[in-house]
Amino acid sequence: MSRSTSRAIAVVAATALAGAAVAVATAPSASAGNRGGAAFFNRTDTYAVYQNRPSGDAVADETVAEISTVTQDGRTMIYTDAAGKRIGFLDISNPEKIKGLGTLSLEELGDTDDQPTSVTVVGDYVLVVVDTSKSFTEPSGRVDVIRIKDRTRVRSIDLGGQPDSIAVDKKTQRVAIAMENQRDEEATPAGGEEGDLPQLPAGFVQIIELGRVTNPASWTAHRVSLTNTDGTALKSLKDAGLDTPTDPEPEYVSFNEDGTLAVTLQENNGIVLIDGAKHKITRVFSAGTATVTGIDTEDDGVIDQTGSITDTPREPDAVAWLDNRYLATANEGDWKGGTRGWTVFDSKTGKVAWDAGNTLEKLAVQNGLHSESRAGKKGIEPEGLATAEYNGVNYAFVGSERSNFVAVYDIENPLKPKYVQMLATTNGPEGILPITSRGLLAVSSEVDDAESGVRATVSLYRIGAKSADFPQIQSASSDIGWGTLGALSAVPGKKNQLVSVTDAGYSTTGILTIDTSKSPARITKRLAVTDSSGTEVGLDAEGVYARPQGGYWLAVEGASGAENKLVRVSAEGVVAESVALPEEVAAGLKSQGFEGVTATTDKSGEHVYAVIQRASSTDPAGVARIGRYDVRTGDWTWYGYQLETTSTDGDWIGLSEITSLGDNRFAVIERDKLNGPNARVKRIYTVTLPKTDPADGTLPVLKKKLAKDVLPDLEATNGWTQEKLEGLTVGGDGRVYISTDNDALDDSTGETVFMSIGKASKIFKK
Repeated sequence: MSRSTSRAIAVVAATALAGAAVAVATAPSASAGNRGGAAFFNRTDTYAVYQNRPSGDAVADETVAEISTVTQDGRTMIYTDAAGKRIGFLDISNPEKIKGLGTLSLEELGDTDDQPTSVTVVGDYVLVVVDTSKSFTEPSGRVDVIRIKDRTRVRSIDLGGQPDSIAVDKKTQRVAIAMENQRDEEATPAGGEEGDLPQLPAGFVQIIELGRVTNPASWTAHRVSLTNTDGTALKSLKDAGLDTPTDPEPEYVSFNEDGTLAVTLQENNGIVLIDGAKHKITRVFSAGTATVTGIDTEDDGVIDQTGSITDTPREPDAVAWLDNRYLATANEGDWKGGTRGWTVFDSKTGKVAWDAGNTLEKLAVQNGLHSESRAGKKGIEPEGLATAEYNGVNYAFVGSERSNFVAVYDIENPLKPKYVQMLATTNGPEGILPITSRGLLAVSSEVDDAESGVRATVSLYRIGAKSADFPQIQSASSDIGWGTLGALSAVPGKKNQLVSVTDAGYSTTGILTIDTSKSPARITKRLAVTDSSGTEVGLDAEGVYARPQGGYWLAVEGASGAENKLVRVSAEGVVAESVALPEEVAAGLKSQGFEGVTATTDKSGEHVYAVIQRASSTDPAGVARIGRYDVRTGDWTWYGYQLETTSTDGDWIGLSEITSLGDNRFAVIERDKLNGPNARVKRIYTVTLPKTDPADGTLPVLKKKLAKDVLPDLEATNGWTQEKLEGLTVGGDGRVYISTDNDALDDSTGETVFMSIGKASKIFKK
């Protein structure tokens, strides 16, 4: 949460807390969850907060939503936007239609450099925690008390340092603020290395006694020091074995029902308990270390879950109470640690009661949300954590900063949390806000990337469904890693079986078998593509076709025109044949070549059809190519396809898939490059090839017919509308299936849409 940062079977084998009896989670099965009939959370709407920006700000200006709170009636949400130096207001009266209510600039209340770090509502007021620090060595901050109805500041309280999170106790008697006084990651303390502790001044905790909640003028601030007055370490922190007890750097605060305040010291890998009413430290303990096995620890483009981390400090970020005795931490890590999971501690003993081990990493893999680029760092980085009761059941919500999800757990038994479901989010879910009075959960995301078109959002989820909307597809085993489902093909003779193929998002290529008879659909097998020596190969495979004769055709996109090719793969996954593009076609292409492939077989032999994504420089403007390759003769025949046009800067429109419908008729995907609320063209068209081949050197443009506008189907997920609609096929069950390419989470939310959009007989009727 600091302003300087962007804020299963084999699991924990060791802990630094000697003698602790640690319960360890096991990897959830593909069908794990609340399938016994209890309620699920499903997404109702996703709102891009750049739409709530001030009128003078540019669309591309960074605008984020980090920590959020809600008014007492549960209808107005307020979030921090550190990038915009403001707080934002949203109308969530209708969970299916979030509306922007404008913002309040901190520049109007203080200085242009002021940044909000946290917010909470107390009665008729929102308390905005503000970092006003001019430097790391001169930290400062305040809390502004804003009357919500007219957004007027009625009081400002000096905090005496740089603040981070805020929490209000259950009886609304006091609030606590973690005064981090954070370290400079580029500073080098005497005798240390860059970014090391200590870096003074030391952090502390502020407790504001509210007295009369309706009278902010009566509120008083009380400092709870975490070091001695002379700057030396408190005995309790030193005895707990914290990393650098002279520089505690508190990160996150949370009250239990009894008024005990838990404070995480992330860089110090510790937890402090404070009697909220007496402002006294009652216990300090280390979060300990963990050894976690069965995870991916190498950023090498391969989802290889044979790695491990050894005796790694948990370094917790968010903390929340499960009840009055047990508390949980999200172990994001910082400079020395991060154990990729979350942990339940017994506050009476300071010992670990349960640990998630590698199960969150396994869930990310299983649901296509593994971020390979983070594998060599801190993995999924659990950062946010909240607990709440819905319909008499206690839940925990754990957010993954890097894999873009919130995992939901039933914590009725704090010693045995039970995984319920996963909620897909946009990038960098930071704030997790239960709104129990309305059966809602809000998640705010801190990553805003205007260049890729994936913006920061607030999403709402409502409890009450009998089944979960997400995921729509997952692997049958967490041992099967997957992503980038940018191609689909039915498997001949199999009613409920499809295949897909991974692209250049991974360094090796895999053909994935999908069972559509289950809900969600299951990826049951990954077939590695190899050369004749058995070495796995890496192809930018954008299309796949399962041949009735056995084996597969792949459409491989090249970095240049000449590198585009059709590749035939045996049933065992061995590359058997490679067919290059004709020179005259390749010469006009750059990086956007082959995107989809299908084939037909008749008495004249096998014919392979492939689409080229965009127009060649040597062809008429806006005309892409559909090619037919005669396997027997080696000849190519070409047809033109007139693409739609776009007037949006940076956008383009191209073809992404082709599938045979029989009788020389084909379905293709045509799409734009836009996503989120800007998405416009996500369509399936049909074309019919003439019975007579065109004359050599000509490129006849085929007549196209709109079969299905898929945009409403993508928008119906109530999430971030995905850009890359790329997979299309007609299954053996007669249904039309689509999928989106999640780009292995690169410039993408990572969410995969996989669904049947109806019967082929209706969608493709002549």
